[in-house]
Amino acid sequence: MKACPLAFKHPLEAQVLNGLGPKLCDRLTEKLKAHCAENGLPMPRPSHKVNKRQSGESLAEEPGPSKRPQKTRPYVPSLRSGAYALIVALSSISEDSSNGLSKSQTIELAQLYCDSSFTAPSDPTKFYTAWSSMKTLLAKDLVYERGRPSRKYALTEDGWEVAKRIQRTGEIPQAYTQPTEKSRSEPLIGFSSSEIMDLGEEPEGSRLGASRIDSSYSLGNRSRLPESHVKASARSGSGCCPLPQSTKVAKESGNLVATATHLTRENAFSTSFEPIEVPCGTFTVQLVLDTREVRAKTDRDYIQDELAKKGVPPIVRPLELGDALWVAKLKDPSFLSRRGEEGDEIMLDWIVERKRLDDLIGSIVDGRFHEQKFRLRKSGVKNVVYIIEEISMSQEHSAKYHDAVETAIASTQVVNGYFVKKTQKLDDTIRYLARMTMMLKSLYESKPLILIPTASLTPQTYLPLLTHLRSTQPLQPFNITFPSFSSLASKSDSLTLRDVFLKMLMCTRGITGDKALEIQKRWRTPRAFIEAYEQLGDGGEGEAVGRMRREMVWSVAGDLVGRKKVGKALSTKVMEVWGEG
Repeated sequence: MKACPLAFKHPLEAQVLNGLGPKLCDRLTEKLKAHCAENGLPMPRPSHKVNKRQSGESLAEEPGPSKRPQKTRPYVPSLRSGAYALIVALSSISEDSSNGLSKSQTIELAQLYCDSSFTAPSDPTKFYTAWSSMKTLLAKDLVYERGRPSRKYALTEDGWEVAKRIQRTGEIPQAYTQPTEKSRSEPLIGFSSSEIMDLGEEPEGSRLGASRIDSSYSLGNRSRLPESHVKASARSGSGCCPLPQSTKVAKESGNLVATATHLTRENAFSTSFEPIEVPCGTFTVQLVLDTREVRAKTDRDYIQDELAKKGVPPIVRPLELGDALWVAKLKDPSFLSRRGEEGDEIMLDWIVERKRLDDLIGSIVDGRFHEQKFRLRKSGVKNVVYIIEEISMSQEHSAKYHDAVETAIASTQVVNGYFVKKTQKLDDTIRYLARMTMMLKSLYESKPLILIPTASLTPQTYLPLLTHLRSTQPLQPFNITFPSFSSLASKSDSLTLRDVFLKMLMCTRGITGDKALEIQKRWRTPRAFIEAYEQLGDGGEGEAVGRMRREMVWSVAGDLVGRKKVGKALSTKVMEVWGEG
């Protein structure tokens, strides 16, 4: 009070100071009254009205000016959310009906209008499903439940008001029906054929799997269909396009060598083959799913069941490469066998590699990511799609590998030229595969297929032959049988000594596919590589010899540009693996 520059006429006025509360000011008032009575002085009055506070209250807690009451906005569920689907499903019964829907009946109707599952969590680590939105509707008095133990659900008056507002907007799509031959161009709920063809360019928040950043960027315009496919489809219309008149496909003259690295335009090989023509209308396009693609160990059939609900029942089998791909399954199982081929399926030029974010980080750390891309490049498949599911992770783990993930995605798009699709959860991935299947049906089933005979294929000639055919006849896709593709893509069936050497080199941390190729060009076999170290000595003959051994790979690949360059530190690491022992 001594430090305060203000003069107080009454003790109650001192409540504005910190540390002086109502009780202390009341004591000072009593003391002042006694003092005035003893000395015959008049009791002073406060200069203004003082609001007494209860003990323990502070000035900041005094009521301020009353806030303006905000107008309550009506509840509007998000499009294709759990609450949206439940309201639409419950509005299918009459407003005057006294009956409700059971949980199973409600889920069966609501699943058609929701992007998330009502029976299984989108993330295996969580327990919430779209059915959890029912608690929100019950709390907001939009839905009421009755009956025990079998509960029935129905809309309240407020719930019917929300349902009517949704109906007036015209956003309720038609129920999904099994696609027919005429309706395959519009396979999913509420989507047009133009939206399905344009799978790579979607607005943020679309039902195909929106992401927080642009989920459809890639090198050039790979998000759209190849121009040759679009033109061919436009020419063919709904009928079959004419078969090519030329049935002989010949390569340039030259000599075939044992490994594909020796093949160039100057010394290409001379071979011809009789292509097998598969007329349109004799096959159907089907999705093939790897058996290891499961939602969880205890829910292995979730993906295939959800695809079947969307009218795309997949073929489930172990795949040598990729997590999903598409084949043309012949209606006549003996069609290929009569022409000397195996099986009744033809591999199409599309393959999918699915990665959850945690799996992507794990594959980057242990090197599987580069090995898988190396095998995809060797497979000869032109259209490779990487689906990355951005599941929730701990902030510490996500921040630690954020740069590595972004670099891997950019490298996949720019260096490898693959299309990267980001989804938020497994249900988005399932919808993407369903729409891709419908799009490929409309693309391939109206055209014939040209099949390369298996007898004309070897692991060494496959890629050069495919590259030559695509460069000379870009408008005509060439295919091989699915058994042939599986054999070529196998990790063991088609491995040459060169492939084994490259895989051995890539086991060293830091040696990518490009660096391994440069080393293999200089030393063709593992034996030649080891002998090169032995010719320099055993490393105990002096510092000069040791330095030559450590810098042997650097002397060959140290002056290269970009990803092919091998530094001195990496060269030393290679010497420790291959030059010692």
